[in-house]
Amino acid sequence: MDYKKIAELISRSKKKTPAKVYIQGNFNQGSFKGQGFQAFGEGRFWLLIGDYPLIERWVKQNRSKIKSHFVDIIARYSALPLLDLRKVEARIEPGAIVRVGARIGKGCVVMMGAVINIGAEIGEKTMVDMNAVIGARAIIGKNCHIGAGAVIAGVLEPPSKKSVTIEDNVFVGGNAVVLEGVKIGKGSVVAAGAVVLEDVPPGLVVAGVPAKVKGRVEDVSQKEKISIVKSLRKK
Repeated sequence: MDYKKIAELISRSKKKTPAKVYIQGNFNQGSFKGQGFQAFGEGRFWLLIGDYPLIERWVKQNRSKIKSHFVDIIARYSALPLLDLRKVEARIEPGAIVRVGARIGKGCVVMMGAVINIGAEIGEKTMVDMNAVIGARAIIGKNCHIGAGAVIAGVLEPPSKKSVTIEDNVFVGGNAVVLEGVKIGKGSVVAAGAVVLEDVPPGLVVAGVPAKVKGRVEDVSQKEKISIVKSLRKK
């Protein structure tokens, strides 16, 4: 799916405001039949889940019967839902946001606050650390580490035909930025805070703003700082 198709999908999708509404009032399942949202409960307590305008209309129609209610808005005019994590064979920590259309490989780890956008592909046993952002259609290989706060640019805005490609066994340090269209070669290291504007050949270390080649990975003296801990990838 190229960036134009993604933009068209978002533009044409029905925008929704997903909500949970807690109701105190004497109702039964028939009270909610045909309303377009889900209702769970019995007697005097009910939980309503669905698009808020539909629930709001029902609440207004039944206000005299409602003792009290609380509204929990999940998102506002959202174009696309989040990915159904029941089908993902990976560790997704609370607070991570994975949008529908993303692909998460087996044995991956997605930490708190990470964001993975539509069309992004994460290879097997790759870790996306806290607050990292993986943009639309970015492709990340197997056994990689994307450091906390790193940004892997997407291809929606600004529009770009070529997505970021990060090959297998790449280590991207915290708060690094990889701009759209860039390719990071297999086994390379992007230092913390680097801003990568150009392709990086396999097996190299780049650092700085803009990122420049500083040497080869095989010459790094402190290998533990760029190592992948396999035990963290276990479910």
